[in-house]
Amino acid sequence: MKPKLYIVSTPIGNYEDITLRALKILRGCDFIICEEYREANRLLSEYDIKKELYSLNEHNEEENSYTLLEKIRQAESVALISDCGTPLFSDPGTLLVQLAIKNGIEVIPVPGSNSLMAALVGSGFDFKKFYYAGWISPKKDLRRRDLMRLKEIKELIVLMDTPYRLVKILEDVKMHFGSSKQVVLAYNLTQKDEEFIRGTAGETLNVAKSRNLKGEFVLIIDNRR
Repeated sequence: MKPKLYIVSTPIGNYEDITLRALKILRGCDFIICEEYREANRLLSEYDIKKELYSLNEHNEEENSYTLLEKIRQAESVALISDCGTPLFSDPGTLLVQLAIKNGIEVIPVPGSNSLMAALVGSGFDFKKFYYAGWISPKKDLRRRDLMRLKEIKELIVLMDTPYRLVKILEDVKMHFGSSKQVVLAYNLTQKDEEFIRGTAGETLNVAKSRNLKGEFVLIIDNRR
């Protein structure tokens, strides 16, 4: 029987969002590949799961992927998780999955929590089509170039960034797209203080500044008109 690599989605904030299938795989696999040990241990302890952990993150991805491939080849089933949400979605793991496919290992995605879809369905926008821009550069010049390019894309545009750059990205969106551009800020999704802040780029920036918002977020810009 050839080994299986499960790409397991985990909650993005609310631990009750774990799926029954995800729990079954995490409990039954030979070992778990995680992004950071602290986050993984916190998650697993919530469900009373004890497994051997191996790290795969942005600092060691290239080196560890080859080592982990050999461990997977000797196992029956292995789970790959990220700190939260769906692995590979703005998280490490792509190289490992590519290596697994090339070496005949069965790769099986286990769907679950995803901040992108949660933000879109709660936004109130019609999103039959959208453009996922993901994380833009933190460097000023590259960031400006990214936003100038995105301004020419006449679709719903989805951006993500780290909590401490929330105000900065809203300032940049206001500057490049205009103060009156309609946006939705999906803030701390699935958590107790989850909130959708809807309005213009200028209004949303004022709210973020006045309340000193610093949480996980997805920003959706209506650039269709």
